[in-house]
Amino acid sequence: MLDGLIIGFQTAMSMQNIMFVIFGCFVGTFIGMLPGLGPITAIALMIPITYGIDPSSGMILMAGVYYGAIFGGSTSSILINAPGVAGTVATSFDGYPMACKGQAGKALAIAAYASFSGGTIAAVFLLVAAPMLSKVSLSFQSPDYFALLLLGLTAVAAFSNKGSFLKSIMMTLFGLMLSTIGTDQASGVERFTFGQIDLLDGISFLLIAMSMFALSEALLSIISNNRDKKLGIASVTTEVGSLKLTRAEIKEMAPTVARSSVLGFFVGVLPGAGATIASFLAYGMERNLASAKEKLKFGKGSLRGLAAPETANNAACSGSFVPLLTLGIPGSGTTAVMLGALMSYGIEPGPRLFVDNPEVFWSVIVSMYIGNVVLLFINLPLIPYIAKALTLPKQLLTVLILFFSLIGVYLVSFNAFDIFMMAGFAVIAIGLRLLNFSMSPLILGFILGGMLEQNLRRSLTLSDGSISFLWDRPITLGILTVTALVLLMPIISTLRQALSSTSQEKEADI
Repeated sequence: MLDGLIIGFQTAMSMQNIMFVIFGCFVGTFIGMLPGLGPITAIALMIPITYGIDPSSGMILMAGVYYGAIFGGSTSSILINAPGVAGTVATSFDGYPMACKGQAGKALAIAAYASFSGGTIAAVFLLVAAPMLSKVSLSFQSPDYFALLLLGLTAVAAFSNKGSFLKSIMMTLFGLMLSTIGTDQASGVERFTFGQIDLLDGISFLLIAMSMFALSEALLSIISNNRDKKLGIASVTTEVGSLKLTRAEIKEMAPTVARSSVLGFFVGVLPGAGATIASFLAYGMERNLASAKEKLKFGKGSLRGLAAPETANNAACSGSFVPLLTLGIPGSGTTAVMLGALMSYGIEPGPRLFVDNPEVFWSVIVSMYIGNVVLLFINLPLIPYIAKALTLPKQLLTVLILFFSLIGVYLVSFNAFDIFMMAGFAVIAIGLRLLNFSMSPLILGFILGGMLEQNLRRSLTLSDGSISFLWDRPITLGILTVTALVLLMPIISTLRQALSSTSQEKEADI
């Protein structure tokens, strides 16, 4: 390990590779800021550039682009509520409300510090425990993933305000229903396509995210603006605000960053889990751990609610390199593209990578720490200029959001049908939001629905159609027990409150 570390530092610290890290982080951050483009797009654009250069340099460049894109993806989520990447959806829950309150600068600074902390802690874990964690990755099977995804879905408890748990469950089911539209990959049967050829491939995440968040937000701002003018109410503030964090705020977020880093890294280690599940689980965990008073702040600009997903998604990015480098199994869609790039170099990822190409393995790990430092130094000075987007006239900002939303979806599919479907979903979203339904559980159900179905199908196939897979494995049973406890917590807290209020009334009567 020490020999490998020395080789890694020698490779990563060369002037050429440091320049590749800086270039990758800068390009990734810029592409991640654009709604509709994410790390997969960014890395796909980099692959032609990496041909002809050393494999270590190529992987260092693509790794820099990867966590740069995740880092930059939080910007559009915070400023205009347009999460173009699934991993930054949870960031918008508290980041955007902070921007609306005139704290855009502080929100972006928290995102920068949390991302740096999560990425750095995960890089240290990766350095020390990668070979050991590869065995942990292999021990997870389809039933365990099914249970883990169910646990992820129970995060609806974290997205529901007091008295709206049932609404959150309904929206999650709506998201799960939308995820089943298209052609069943296992049997080839069309489901809920209503004879539309355009629905055979299902509905894209980008379309749902842009219509339910960005487009509906832009249209709602037009409606509320007109209404506020009639009533004489001032519009949402466009102040950037201070970037400084007080000692009390840092003290409040420190435990959250530590917990979310560990959770994000270990979720990222699991093949197929990735930054999306990590960010939702971290957000749900923090809200469930928060006091009753603190819980009320979630969804309205909570510092912990912003720091948790930002820390977890960057930690998960580092964690996803464990199955990629040690087992040759991509931990996410982005690392699947990187796997293809590695194989094009003639390098076979897996247990032999330590021995056959130690410079590739260790230099990528060492470059992650360098990349996180570079990202912090790139982004912090740019925050005041990035946040200036909020100071644009409201009408112009609304038009820009509409433009990026529509163009982003169209450029992915080049299909006009998607534009009409997006408009339809935006209208539905406006109606639901006016009725106080949260969009967060819907997007959670939609993102996890496909993976949940695949792992359920595999689990049933392995157990010959029996549901005994739910309790046959200790890992599965343990995760399902935690899931049941998370679901029961809102019910238990409601009963507790009812009993305490009843006892107080009796005491008052006495």
